[in-house]
Amino acid sequence: MITDLKPYEKYKESGLPWIGKVPAHWEVRQARHIGRFIKGVGGTKDDAVPVGVPCVRYGELYTTFSYFIRTSKAFIRADRATDYMPIQYGDVLFAASGEKIEEIGKSAVNLMEVTAVCGGDVIVLRPSIPVHGPFLGYALDCRSATIQKATMGRGTTIKHIYPGELKSLLFPLPTLAEQEAVVRFLDWASKRLVRAIRAKRKVIALLNEQKQTIIHRAVTRGLDPSVPLKPSGIPWLGDIPKHWDVERIKNIFRLRTQKSGLAHGKELLSIYTHIGVRPRKDLAQKGNKASSTDNYWIVQKGDLIVNKLLAWMGAVGSSHYDGVTSPAYDILMPIRPLFSDYYHYLFRTKLYLQQFKARSRGIMDMRLRLYFDQLGQIPAPVPPVSEQQAIVEFYIESTADLRAAISRLEREIDLLREYHTRLVADVVTGKLDVREAAAKLPVEGQAIEPGELVEDDSEMIEDEITEPVA
Repeated sequence: MITDLKPYEKYKESGLPWIGKVPAHWEVRQARHIGRFIKGVGGTKDDAVPVGVPCVRYGELYTTFSYFIRTSKAFIRADRATDYMPIQYGDVLFAASGEKIEEIGKSAVNLMEVTAVCGGDVIVLRPSIPVHGPFLGYALDCRSATIQKATMGRGTTIKHIYPGELKSLLFPLPTLAEQEAVVRFLDWASKRLVRAIRAKRKVIALLNEQKQTIIHRAVTRGLDPSVPLKPSGIPWLGDIPKHWDVERIKNIFRLRTQKSGLAHGKELLSIYTHIGVRPRKDLAQKGNKASSTDNYWIVQKGDLIVNKLLAWMGAVGSSHYDGVTSPAYDILMPIRPLFSDYYHYLFRTKLYLQQFKARSRGIMDMRLRLYFDQLGQIPAPVPPVSEQQAIVEFYIESTADLRAAISRLEREIDLLREYHTRLVADVVTGKLDVREAAAKLPVEGQAIEPGELVEDDSEMIEDEITEPVA
């Protein structure tokens, strides 16, 4: 059905290069002409609770939601809700700030039919004319809209956007009936793309399970199945090779707390759970150099970087680089001879992620933090250094085919996501006529949220959570 879509019969110039021609009977509106803008207000992260009043925070608009907000991912205490901005069904929420230009003005429409609020640094567009809410979700964050919003951002390190700029955001607006047809078709198409992506993810999950089995046995039992074993003395660790030692992590690593000071020009490093420690991807066009590294931590090759907030999800990795990194991380410096890549893989097994979570502090999963006073108490095996290196080399070689298959599937998923992005842009700007196709669609339940097409690994974002690869 998607391949049978055709353009409209008649078009007119929109006057906007990033939109081009639009159907002759469509309008091109500024956002100011469909409603009023309200600046969000809100408290602090300390108001967060596991259950309470649904709350949308600005960061979730570019990390969690895509086009729609159907359910809340965060909640605040009921007694604090009056200090936040109430939001209504059909409100469009824009992120007012972000670190990257593509995060500026990232938006989603609120489709929750319950009492909810938003925090500060959110700009709310409340429609005052009849409009189909889900259509605004698609139209105000499709490619032509994001191009416009990117030009509105101000600032250097942190980008900001203001209601005054967003009021001039232009987008094509069909009739109400046609808006509903567009949404019905895109929801239908999204479902099918989600199903295809889910099928590929299931295969990736199975392949990652195979990888986990290989690395778990190697890092806890070694490579020689005939080697005598001994009790480790740790119930959850079990038996280990007789010639291995067991030490608390604090006796293997200590915190490196050397501030960068005047060490300008160093590589700015981050931890990506998909690939480990790498120079910041979003600075690639700037040479990956940190322009201001005051109060950053020095990192040396062989150190382990630990994201305290996401360690329990795998945000731990060995560095092959000298550089600097965020003070939000802990830097673990070896205090005995070792091959740090061995601990990179050991600490990313499910066995150790469970221990990291158990020793993290916080009131809810996404607020858990693992501090070194707790991390340092966890016991870890200590094989001979030569054996540590042999284990890592064995893992890399024995999983090469698995990693290649996973990489291929991930590329296919990326292509499906990109296709969905193009399809949304083409449909909401009238490049394709979906009225007839939408009329033929069967009545179905609630559409799968298009956000399911874009997980955190879509751009290999910092601290993205997937199985590690070599």
